[in-house]
Amino acid sequence: MERAGRFRVYRGVESVPHINVQAVAEPTLYSVYRSGYDAGLQEMVDALATGDLLEATLDGDPADDAEPWRLTAADRIDRVRTAFAVDVDPPAVARECWTTGRTEPAYTVLTDDGEPVGVCGVQPRDPLPNGAFVPSVLTGLLPLEAEFESVPKVGEPAVEAVFLDPDPPEASSYRRPYGVVFLFTRPSTAPAERLRETYDCPLDSDTRPTFDPYAIRR
Repeated sequence: MERAGRFRVYRGVESVPHINVQAVAEPTLYSVYRSGYDAGLQEMVDALATGDLLEATLDGDPADDAEPWRLTAADRIDRVRTAFAVDVDPPAVARECWTTGRTEPAYTVLTDDGEPVGVCGVQPRDPLPNGAFVPSVLTGLLPLEAEFESVPKVGEPAVEAVFLDPDPPEASSYRRPYGVVFLFTRPSTAPAERLRETYDCPLDSDTRPTFDPYAIRR
């Protein structure tokens, strides 16, 4: 059976033979093979990164949860460039955004020369599998399509995102009850550049954590 439409790519890790893509039009997550394609399609699959938006066709059996789907056609049409840092102290703007007992995300608008350029958001760990923030992002278990399409409190599409986790991915207890996401609506703004320099997570380098988020979620 085929599924055609737009899909947002989430992390593919070398330790597992598939990637996750989130359907844009419906809250459905698909595991997709990352190898075994013809040369042209394989080259594109190898270059996929978290945040890529695809116009694609998937083929698979929705009744077989154990068997990943396979891409039969795909074109990358957009990208939210992403960066990740884990086991870090969250910045003051995130600490100030958090309030004890929150059960929903909260956002603070960021400005550059007085103009809104994005938000800092805090995501409660409580509803996430094992309380894990970054693994939930990287496996698509924390859908972000609505926030990518229209950044909260700004109303424009995201072009860059930075994800900060105050704890390491394998932590069993947490110093902070939230993860932090920065969404920017303009490329290379001063607040984004300062943030990426502070946490040593440049967009042009793959600094995503080298762990298997699929193992952690089990």
